[in-house]
Order: sequence, then C-alpha cells, then structure tokens
Amino acid sequence: MTKRIAVIGAGPSGLAQLRAFQSAAAKGADIPEIVCFEKQSNWGGLWNYTWRTGLDEYGEPVHGSMYRYLWSNGPKEGLEFADYSFEEHFGKQIASYPPRAVLFDYIQGRVNKAGVRDWIRFETAVRWVEKDGDTFNVTVCNLPEDHTYTEEFDHVIVCSGHFSTPNVPQFDGFENFKGRVLHAHDFRDAMEFKDKDILIVGTSYSAEDIGSQCWKYGAKSITVSHRTAAMGYDWPDNWAEVPLLTHVDGKTAHFKDGTSRDVDAVILCTGYKHHFPFLPDDLRLKTANRLATADLYKGVAYVNAPDLFYIGMQDQWFTFNMFDAQAWWIRDAIMGRITMPDKAAMMADVADRVAREDAGEDDYDAIWYQGDYIKELIQETDYPTFDVEGACKAFKEWKGHKKAGIMTFRDNGYTSVITGTMAPKHHTPWKDALDDSLEVYLQN
Repeated sequence: MTKRIAVIGAGPSGLAQLRAFQSAAAKGADIPEIVCFEKQSNWGGLWNYTWRTGLDEYGEPVHGSMYRYLWSNGPKEGLEFADYSFEEHFGKQIASYPPRAVLFDYIQGRVNKAGVRDWIRFETAVRWVEKDGDTFNVTVCNLPEDHTYTEEFDHVIVCSGHFSTPNVPQFDGFENFKGRVLHAHDFRDAMEFKDKDILIVGTSYSAEDIGSQCWKYGAKSITVSHRTAAMGYDWPDNWAEVPLLTHVDGKTAHFKDGTSRDVDAVILCTGYKHHFPFLPDDLRLKTANRLATADLYKGVAYVNAPDLFYIGMQDQWFTFNMFDAQAWWIRDAIMGRITMPDKAAMMADVADRVAREDAGEDDYDAIWYQGDYIKELIQETDYPTFDVEGACKAFKEWKGHKKAGIMTFRDNGYTSVITGTMAPKHHTPWKDALDDSLEVYLQN
C-alpha cells in the first residue's frame, strides 16, 4: 500500500492503532506506512508518570494527569487485551486492581512484543493539521531540535485522549485563599496533604480516588463538595460530603447550605475538555463527555471528513479493549476491508447511538450499552472475540463492591474473561499497601 497514516499520540489509543496495523502485517497483509507522533519522550500516555506539572522542559503543556500511588479504580478484567493476557505478560495471574507501574508494564509488554516502537517519533508535538484536497498536511515540531516541518498523509487518526486539558471553574475568594488551589490534573503526591484539611470540588472518579488517596496517606480531613448529588458511599469518619462551594473567605470555605469549614487546600476534580488545538474548526471534534460522541460514525469516523478518525473519545467504562476494537475497525476501513456509507447514513448512525444512550436509565444500562458497542465493532473485524458479557458482569460486581465498602472494594477479585482464571487475593489490603512499586506488588 502506498498510503501514509498519521497517528497522533502514543498512549493506549495510539498504541492500539499501531498494534492493529502490525497484526495485519503479521498475517501477510500489505499495510500503509504508519507514522505516530508523540509529544512525550516515552509511550504510555497518561500511564507514563511524570513529576512535572504545568509546562514541560520544552514549554509544552504537560499531558499527564497521573499521580503517584494511583491504583486502577476498576477491575483489570474489564480492560484486558484480548490478544495479550495479564498471565502471558507476568507469567502468572495477578490481583484485580494493579497500581500504575504494573499497568504501564503490561501496556508496554504488548507493544514491545509487536515491535512497533520504530513507527513512533517521540518528543514531537503536532502543531497543525489541515485538509488539502484528498490529503492532510500535518505540521509538527521536533522539540529537542526546535525544528518544525510538514508532511503529507492520506489519513489522520487522533489518539490524544481527552483527560489532559483541565476544566477549571472560578470560585470567588480563590485569589486571596491562604492555601493551595490545584486541579486534579496537577495532583501528584498525596503525601503533600498529610495532616491537612482538604476540600475537593466535584464527584467524578478523580474526586473519589484523590480523596481516597489523601485519606490513605494521612490527610486530617476530606470534605467533598457536590453540585448535584453526593456520592453517598460509606466514607471514613473524617470524610464529609457537602453541597456546592459558593465562595472562600481567607481559609474558610462556604457552601450552598450555609455551612462553612476551614481548609488548607482545594483540589478541583471538575473534569476535562475535549481539546484539539492542532485542528481547524472543520476537522475538530466538539462533543460532550458521553458514550455516544457527536459526529463520529461508529464512534470513530468524523462524519464531516470521514478520512479523519478519532479513538477513545467516549466516556469510558471499557478502556484498552474498546480502543483495540476501534483501532481494528479503523484499520480495516483504511485498508478497504470495510465500506464507508454516505454522509446521510453516517449521521443517522450517530443519531441512533445518541438516542439509544439517552434511553438508558442507569449505570448498568450504560455498561451494557458500551459492551454492545465493542461487540459490534469486533464482529466486523478479526480482533479476537472475548467474553464482553463477562466483563460487563465484572463491572456490575465492582459497582456492588464499591457500595459495600469504598475503601475495601479493591480487595476483591474477578475472573479473567480472556483466560478464565480467577485473580488471586493481593498480599496486602489496599488501605495498608503504601508501596505501589512493581516489585512489591508482584510478590504474591
């Protein structure tokens, strides 16, 4: 094939795309030339931890929102690669909630085995993408050399994620607050907040997890302020849920119900923006964080320019294996194995997905909705089929375990939907496991 493909980002989504093309080549297919541009110096995306916040050494916005001591907040059985099990990688089954370093090692293992590192240009930031007839001009900067250049591609696949550009609201009094104000994106180490009174704004997974981290590593108290409803878990005694923050006066935070409390730090867990500063208006995805994204046929092909694709832009129950399903489908569309319909049919597909998501009544409907989406994509490609229903059931069990004990749910185990093996119990309960290194974790 004479086609050239630009992949933007070498996190789990971009690496899924590289693996998809490598898989076809391994079966004897003639694949396009693949060039992956990655701003960081290593692959892994958000799983590639950095101590940096704000700007990196080249003045680029720091991509990572990863923090020390992060453990998976969902069972690994819901994200396991169908073509590369945890058992294959580690030589044994491991517990269901691995820390970051363990998951990073697993992600890296598959792409090392595939041998795709040479396809990636590291420390290269994408500056601009524009359509020129039937091709795309992609302008990038080699950051160490401060050299900007443009190359031509037949397709662009955006894999830069949507958990990197923080949504930062304004609250009166922040400008005179006597402590620290930060967004979850810049949170790095819970030890910073030992013996402190912490206010968290938001009820997302990051609010739940960062609060739990601060509790685990010795914060004096955690107060979580919600806009619509409390999370409602069985929190520890030094944890409180209150209505929305209205303003701060000195060190005193005031809430919508008239109550107040003194705090040492405010952590904004207020979500992220879909942000693509390298794309013009006519190519830029504009969507809410939902399961049925706007303007993406099959959840991946941009209806206004169907030779442009996006991976991983949905709100997520499933992650790595959903990115795989999307990447295999995109590969086959690019290689002519899947026929793309006209624009009217693509827009009808988008509308149908939105309507079906809207018809769901709760999180369980949402889990099965996304599971069905993955099955739909897999049925159209040669990605290895796996027990998606079993993964959905693991997510359902996980939600029940969280309701039973928000600080103990990670002590449970699930059966692999790839190998059928039950995860062993971890050697140390999560709340007592203060060392999250790969070596200590694997001591089971």
